[in-house]
Amino acid sequence: QVQLVESGGGLVQAGGSLKLSCTGSGRTFSSYAMGWFRQSSGMEREFVAWVSPNNEETNYADSVKGRFTISKDNAKNTMALQMNNLKPEDTANYYCAVRMSGGDYTNPTLYGYWGQGTQVAVSS
Repeated sequence: QVQLVESGGGLVQAGGSLKLSCTGSGRTFSSYAMGWFRQSSGMEREFVAWVSPNNEETNYADSVKGRFTISKDNAKNTMALQMNNLKPEDTANYYCAVRMSGGDYTNPTLYGYWGQGTQVAVSS
């Protein structure tokens, strides 16, 4: 059974940092691009960051560029999202996902496996 499990969420003050982790099991994701999305209450799921299969290329939403860093460890079948200088508007449930087909990497419908999410709350 393929599973993605996120961890590392929590409550932090504005300006603080958190590091989210995503651990895969049941399948090796070394040949797949992966991404992070987030969803706030009442909002649509929003693209956050994307990393290429070999960790050579990354892309970010404008809202997190320069503050968040995505990385992938194929040897451990894991992915991470380092979040610095957090803002209250970063508050959301964060999901990791595996991209299963080409196209717009910001489109969540192109991702086939999803974790259950980890909650991030940033207080002002």
